[in-house]
Amino acid sequence: MDISQDLLANTLTRMLIFGAAALLITTILTPIFTFFAYKYKFWKKERTEDISGEEMVIKNRLHAKKHSRNIPTMAGSIFVISISLVTLIFNFSHQTYLPLAGLVIGGVVGLIDDIFNLISDGVGKAGLRPWIKFTSIALAGLAFGWVFYDFLGVSGVKVPFDGTLELGILIIPIFAFIVVATGNAVNITDGLDGLSGGLLLVSFGAFGVIALLQGNFGIAVYCFTVIGALLSYLWFNIMPARFFMGDLGSFALGVSLGVVAMLTDSLFLLPIIGGVFVIMAGSSLIQIFSKKFFHRRVFKSAPLHHHLEASGWAEPKITMRFWVIGGVMAVVGLIIALEGGII
Repeated sequence: MDISQDLLANTLTRMLIFGAAALLITTILTPIFTFFAYKYKFWKKERTEDISGEEMVIKNRLHAKKHSRNIPTMAGSIFVISISLVTLIFNFSHQTYLPLAGLVIGGVVGLIDDIFNLISDGVGKAGLRPWIKFTSIALAGLAFGWVFYDFLGVSGVKVPFDGTLELGILIIPIFAFIVVATGNAVNITDGLDGLSGGLLLVSFGAFGVIALLQGNFGIAVYCFTVIGALLSYLWFNIMPARFFMGDLGSFALGVSLGVVAMLTDSLFLLPIIGGVFVIMAGSSLIQIFSKKFFHRRVFKSAPLHHHLEASGWAEPKITMRFWVIGGVMAVVGLIIALEGGII
């Protein structure tokens, strides 16, 4: 990799300026969203059943006080709009149209789910059925994978320390799987004030550095645009949260993160850099599997952050400790990228 100092300095400047622009736009849009959210009562309704149909007694008991405050959802619309505006006006290119498409399509699926939640009576799953969400995102992922394979001409993935693994047309379903898995993992993690927002900030930061060192400057600038928007969002979402990003925000950023990982040839780094998302999604899968086949719980409540809550951990402690873990894993991912031939 040979990047001139002038080009690197120019790209770093754009990363910081567009990140600052996204932060400013998000901050300007926040009081507008807050006004309408409280006026029209965008109150998030807690689901009474988990994905397996079992009543969510422990989790809803833990969050009963929080949701008695009537906290609005769908605040993800703020950063989806700001990221989209900055990218479309200043940074739209062949490197950014797929991450932006992932952001918008994931956001639309999440928006529909959030609307169903708002108009529901709060009984049952209080939103779209999981299979509808997963199918919608999977179809989008297949379309992205086809563009990745047919238009961008990518048919392999880099394996750290071992060169490129040629996959041919199989890259399309793998792309779709990564998009679905990442979107779902971020959505599962979004259960405590500031938790997923902070972890997403760290993850996009790591991939932004990887993209910069690869010479994928459009992707690097996009990642820092996301960071700028998330900084503003986190200001209002840290406990006690003023609002929630909702499925709109978690699916938008989760899908976009998966797309960025594929575009930076970092498929095998995604489970490391996004390690906390993997842990949270894995704990939910373990709980579902154990209840279905062994009729017993592994965790008091799933995912893991709710288990820790039920075990007596304070919410800020859980959030900040997972932020630390996420930061460490992002650094590990960057080291592997540098030493393993990803960059």
